[in-house]
Amino acid sequence: MSAISLDGERLAARWRAGIAADAAALKARGIAPKMATVLVGDDPASAAYIGRKHADCLETGIEALDIRLPADATRAELLEQVDRLNRDPSVHGLMVQLPLPAPLDEDEALAAVAPHKDIDGLHPANLGRLLAGRPGLLPCTPAAILGLLSDYDVPLAGRRVAILGRGPLVGRPLAMLLSLKDTDATVTLLHSRSPDIAGELRRADVVVAAIGVAGYVTAGMVKPGAAVVGVGISYTADGRMVSDVAEEVTEVAGLVTPPHGSVGALTRAALLRNLISAARPA
Repeated sequence: MSAISLDGERLAARWRAGIAADAAALKARGIAPKMATVLVGDDPASAAYIGRKHADCLETGIEALDIRLPADATRAELLEQVDRLNRDPSVHGLMVQLPLPAPLDEDEALAAVAPHKDIDGLHPANLGRLLAGRPGLLPCTPAAILGLLSDYDVPLAGRRVAILGRGPLVGRPLAMLLSLKDTDATVTLLHSRSPDIAGELRRADVVVAAIGVAGYVTAGMVKPGAAVVGVGISYTADGRMVSDVAEEVTEVAGLVTPPHGSVGALTRAALLRNLISAARPA
């Protein structure tokens, strides 16, 4: 029996409908939600992702500024642009698209965004609020994953969740989010130095793969009936997008994300949810 597909595209459409209603309600109060994106360089994947974010804004009635800087932009030019957006009262949220071309410092760029406008949820202050279990703007991909599991009634309290990858965008903040009180998952964060990765994955009720290695998670690594979320992607020589989760996993897992698109669409919707939160009066 094939696994049930964890359809993030369907849930993202519902989220966008709610975002559109929230944006309209704010406009009725004289507040026009506005997002700004900053893209440095001409990386095709980043440009395409920015384009999808702006399309989501158009669909939901949110104004968006598309700021482009050349690949050779200096540190001072990038930080000046971020500072200008921080000080612009018409802009409620902004994000710097990653990755940045060398030698720009991604951590410095993320920390330069005003915490109350940090719709990526990656400013150190917002990550600190997450660690402390306090309300704040959540990192978008971890919020998307939690929303997807909730939508399919995947139980988490007391269940084993194995996260493959300890990166700052997904793995580490997701581990914090899942372990918070009222979610109460038992979380194992796996990485290249972890012993017996396959065994840890087989013991997990939920597997989240976020390493960017094509087909790394195979059927033999998955507990029968488990929920499996593929986040990391990579590209073949002919340009095909490939998930961290091998297609054969559908024959073992109870629920599994499709090869691509599911979590990405929800991540973009989570970004706009953060924007609406940032636009609401305190």
